Amino acid sequence: MRILLNDTHYTPEKIIGVGRNYDAHIKEMHATPTGEPVLFIKPPTTLCSLSEDIVIPTRYGSVHHEVELAVLISRDGSAIDENAAMEHIGGYGLALDLTLRDMQSTAKKKGLPWAIAKGFDGACPISRHFVAKEKVADPHGLAISLRVNGETRQQGTTAQMIFRLPFLISYISRFFTLKSGDIILTGTPSGVGPLRAGDRLGLSLEAVADVETRVVAGT
Repeated sequence: MRILLNDTHYTPEKIIGVGRNYDAHIKEMHATPTGEPVLFIKPPTTLCSLSEDIVIPTRYGSVHHEVELAVLISRDGSAIDENAAMEHIGGYGLALDLTLRDMQSTAKKKGLPWAIAKGFDGACPISRHFVAKEKVADPHGLAISLRVNGETRQQGTTAQMIFRLPFLISYISRFFTLKSGDIILTGTPSGVGPLRAGDRLGLSLEAVADVETRVVAGT
């Protein structure tokens, strides 16, 4: 899948997720703050259009929704200085980080990796069109929400992020060279929960996107 920003198409090589970046979400997951970002990778095959039907697997237990601010990198960089980090952002989009929660929980209990839980095909529905960073006055003050069948499940603001974008970009680029087209998922507010076939979703990120879609059963 390609991302469109200002008439330019970007093809992501990788999607870097940031876990435990909202206090309330940490608490609802009965997790422990780490003092530094928790990172995971989603392959490009997780990407699909947020405006089309969301296909969820049905054979591996619960699939949870996590609505997130997505950041598109438009300039390559490694070991990026925090003061220059925002120069590497091209724009912002809206994403749904899908998680096979039962598989993830089982893997965590066994001390095993949980790549499948975050990286299965279609696990990252995302905006096809991103908004240029110049059109977003403050990415750290955007209202974000997700509704399921008309009921608000997640509601918060990007001001609640523990780690802000300049630090995240600098930190991530210490370990992974950021390439033009890469996407960073910045974490989710509280209220995550299961999706079921037939659910109608409404997702919103202030000044960026407002999307209506539905969930359908896959295999």
